[in-house]
Amino acid sequence: MSALALPDDAAAAGPDRDEGVAVLAAGLVRRYGEGDTSVDALRGVTLGIETGRLTAIMGPSGSGKSTLMHLMAGLDTPSEGTVEIDGVDITTLSEKKLTLLRRETIGFVFQFFNLLPMLTAEENITLPLSIAGQKVDPAWLEELLELIGIADRRDHRPAELSGGQQQRVAVARALITKPKVLFADEPTGNLDSQSSKEVLSLLRTSVDEWGQTIVMVTHDAGAAAMADRILFIADGRIVRDLEESTAAEVLAAMQEVSTR
Repeated sequence: MSALALPDDAAAAGPDRDEGVAVLAAGLVRRYGEGDTSVDALRGVTLGIETGRLTAIMGPSGSGKSTLMHLMAGLDTPSEGTVEIDGVDITTLSEKKLTLLRRETIGFVFQFFNLLPMLTAEENITLPLSIAGQKVDPAWLEELLELIGIADRRDHRPAELSGGQQQRVAVARALITKPKVLFADEPTGNLDSQSSKEVLSLLRTSVDEWGQTIVMVTHDAGAAAMADRILFIADGRIVRDLEESTAAEVLAAMQEVSTR
């Protein structure tokens, strides 16, 4: 087990803050309903997400993996526990301050591209900066356009792009603000195998060349095998924590987790 994945019973005290940790979760519980009919989607999860690494989260359907990501990204509120991003406890922030923090600190990529159809690829990429009233760094924009391979299609609208190209635009949109953490929820779930490889290569490059921190929820063993670290969740708890692994090793671990 990684030094940053602590036993669930360590949640009460909470882990020590580490300068190499981008996201710190302590004792996370997410409970739906009340009384005898309540259901805990997460059961006291404590972990740290290391800076400059790609961390994959896997688990059976209903295991709590997406719930964990949503809590760490500030898209949902835990019933118990805390989440810190870049040293800020986001569970104590007002909705206004949380919105500002997400805009300035977090990038999002989802299974569905969520591009605005009336905007060009370039306009979709720079949209977060436009909303925040910030200027675009032309050199950074050009680097992103070249990396995602659509510099010659920057003026095309989403309907004129393939699914893989649209998802690469979505990744570039998440990276344009240089976020502290990028959260990707099944980023290849709606793509063919070749497009999936291209998107995963883009995510991997952003980690290796720019030191980007990425948390990716996936059901794809091949995608998880590209990660530096793989967390397996079952019944709302982290039950296994692997460093770099092959797709075969990931599949074997996933089978073991699924039959618990």
